[in-house]
Amino acid sequence: QVQLVESGGGLVQPGESLRLSCAASGSIRSINAMGWYRQGPGKERELVASITSGGRLNYTDSVKGRFTISRDNAKNTVYLQMNNLKPEDTAVYYCKARAAVVMSPYYDYWGQGTQVTVSS
Repeated sequence: QVQLVESGGGLVQPGESLRLSCAASGSIRSINAMGWYRQGPGKERELVASITSGGRLNYTDSVKGRFTISRDNAKNTVYLQMNNLKPEDTAVYYCKARAAVVMSPYYDYWGQGTQVTVSS
């Protein structure tokens, strides 16, 4: 009932930048929060950044000062601007939305993921 489509991943060299986008669609009544998670090879999934409907921001320590999460409420879209990328940022990045459709409670929805590879 809610679909998340991610885009913007790719292969870059250390120090370069990428911007990820995630657009939510469907019969959405409201979105409580949206965020980005990542999972590198052989690693556990971790929260990268999130933003609530009230504008509260949260970043994992390893990306503070380099990544910026933002939103466009009119388009139900969340962005992740990633600057000064490092090899350790290499992972599949997943978008998550905590959203409610009509006549239903909030539920977590996930995108399919987009690959980010940082290598020299």
